[in-house]
Amino acid sequence: MPVIAVEYTYTAATVAARDEVRPDHRAWLSGLVAEGTVLSTGPYADGSGALILVSAADEDAARTLFRTDPFARADLIESARFTEWTPVMGAFAAS
Repeated sequence: MPVIAVEYTYTAATVAARDEVRPDHRAWLSGLVAEGTVLSTGPYADGSGALILVSAADEDAARTLFRTDPFARADLIESARFTEWTPVMGAFAAS
């Protein structure tokens, strides 16, 4: 199944709201990790956004799934970029 790189961008204006919604956001992500849909996730060190690697049928399927993210439902994401990624070597490369 393709790997989709999901890149979130945040703004300083949503810091407090993201702190409030973060437990729901992380619980949602944890469920996706447990089922093997999310391969890896984490925020950028500077707080400007996050990267989430997702196993999905295609980019449209990933977009549909991520509309249910608590951060998205609370309108806390400035922008989201979805890009199919082809890992060639390393942990996410097909064996």
